[in-house]
Amino acid sequence: MTIFRLGYVAMSKQVTNSSPSQTMTFKTFSQLHDREAAKRKLERIARSNIHNCLRLLKHNKALDISFFRLSSRLIPLATHQELSDWRYYEALEEDLQQLGAYALANKMRIDFHPDHFVVLNSPKEEILKVSVKTLRYHHRLLSAMKIPVKHRCVLHTGGLYGDKEKALEKFIDNWSRMNEELQQMIMLENDDKTFTLKDVLYLSEKLGVPTVFDLHHHLANHIEADWFSDWPRILETWRTSELPVKIHLSSPKNEKNFRHHADYVDANMVVEFARKVSGTTGQIDCMLEAKQKDNALIQLVKDLKEFPQINWINKSTFILK
Repeated sequence: MTIFRLGYVAMSKQVTNSSPSQTMTFKTFSQLHDREAAKRKLERIARSNIHNCLRLLKHNKALDISFFRLSSRLIPLATHQELSDWRYYEALEEDLQQLGAYALANKMRIDFHPDHFVVLNSPKEEILKVSVKTLRYHHRLLSAMKIPVKHRCVLHTGGLYGDKEKALEKFIDNWSRMNEELQQMIMLENDDKTFTLKDVLYLSEKLGVPTVFDLHHHLANHIEADWFSDWPRILETWRTSELPVKIHLSSPKNEKNFRHHADYVDANMVVEFARKVSGTTGQIDCMLEAKQKDNALIQLVKDLKEFPQINWINKSTFILK
């Protein structure tokens, strides 16, 4: 028997005025003549973001949703090169601890998916430095929340740079230059244009990193349509993780814009996926990447209730009969 737990990404369509990604541009920051006062303003924005995240977790609890991706934009300008003296993680420690404590107390799995500019296989030293700095920012947030950092950040492999084999080897070379504390945060995901599931499995197996399988990406970018033959390899990459297997589910917007995420998630696709993998592992956490966020999860649950082969454990978690 496999438990399937549903989650959604970062923001709510139901909770009003709850953005966890409020920001300030560096231009605005630099126009404030009192630098310390400007940093305090950044901290007020960050506290509002963190407070909104806590509101979203409480909203999730009411819906039995215990799987959630945090916004990577919680702390505006945290990684900006002109603010390297700003110890935001100390100023916001109490707020971040409160957020993490709520998640832990309610057995919620929370994690991050840093933005696409985090590229670990870049041949350019400056891009690599910025990418590592961004990962260190995520590590500090997790540490301040007292959330175990292992396997909490999903990354794509990066750029092609004209030669896939060299790009994969560059990832391995750059990986070896990172601190272990950053390495242990990372999970790798297949993307929709460049690095296929097999490419990511190659890296995952070589580096001991879990593979986050994205079904939509696989359908958009594959050599062979079949993915289930590689499912045992995906599961094996999670063998040393304390967290359940994680996957991404989304539906294409339409045939013309196949790579774009739709507003909602097709229930038939979810049931077909669940049918194939049910019984292969104890639990699979399914992150829904849909434009309608929590609305999409709520609608999917309604749609799935039309399938008699599904038994519900709670409002967002099910098994197949």
